[in-house]
Amino acid sequence: ATPRSPKKKGNLDFDHFSTRSKTADMSGAEAPSVPYGMKKVLKVNVEKAEELVRAALMKEGFGIITEIDAQATFKKKINADIKPYKILGACNPKIAHQAILAEPDIGLLLPCNVIVYEGSEADSTVVSVIDPNKQLSISDNEGIVPMAREVHAKLERVLEALE
Repeated sequence: ATPRSPKKKGNLDFDHFSTRSKTADMSGAEAPSVPYGMKKVLKVNVEKAEELVRAALMKEGFGIITEIDAQATFKKKINADIKPYKILGACNPKIAHQAILAEPDIGLLLPCNVIVYEGSEADSTVVSVIDPNKQLSISDNEGIVPMAREVHAKLERVLEALE
């Protein structure tokens, strides 16, 4: 991600990173990122990508505390078919604990979602993570800023570790 000037939210500065840039996949193809997340496209199937994501998250101190299989849920609830799509709720307990002590209502913005879904090319999978700087920038509590930056750095390393 490319740094840009800090965004002012209330009286707080959050370092935001441009997420409008393109994100290269392993073959050099590009996928546009969204303004609230960071993305990487892998040349592996969804199951392998999820395995890699879980391992990379664990290495950075995250656990998966929620898991939604959107494909299965939509099929069961509304008989709709979609490609494989998982939403993993990742939490670093040490940082989450600090955040909740600093601002009890911050739990409304937790955990950090990581999505894993089938890409548009054969055997490609998209992994996208929430940008905690954006997610937590709605807080006016200056104590949250360093935590958001720390989680952002950890999630960037998660994406970088995916090969």
